[in-house]
Amino acid sequence: MPTLIHQRVEMARDGRNPAVICRMPSGWAVLADTQVTPGYAILLSDPVVPDLNALSLEDRAVYLLDMSIIGDALLEVTGAALINYEILGNTDRALHAHLVPRYADEPDEQRRKPIWFLDMAKAPKFDPERDSELMGKLAQAIQKRLARNANV
Repeated sequence: MPTLIHQRVEMARDGRNPAVICRMPSGWAVLADTQVTPGYAILLSDPVVPDLNALSLEDRAVYLLDMSIIGDALLEVTGAALINYEILGNTDRALHAHLVPRYADEPDEQRRKPIWFLDMAKAPKFDPERDSELMGKLAQAIQKRLARNANV
């Protein structure tokens, strides 16, 4: 049964997913529907597989490298203090990784908890107009790193 992840990947392939930051070797970097922290991104695998273990060792390495490259770009562009990386799969059985920038100026009560414990209803929703500049900067930072990695 297709999941939301399957739908979002199909939309990305067709150029209909407004949250796409850029294409990655292993899938699609996108901004999350809820921007609980600015720059909260997701790496969608393409092709969609159930989980990390469904990939070959080589494809796992590519996926995890892509995940870390997005994290590097988020650190550079957003000024975040660190990036939380989460691959859950509890709801949607389709490989996707959450990349959550965490900021030094977050209230202690918030900063010490996973984002899942925060009130998502109060968080800003993804807005293509508002978020386009951030997405462009992230795409540039990611592409720069991908190009550098290809030349190694």
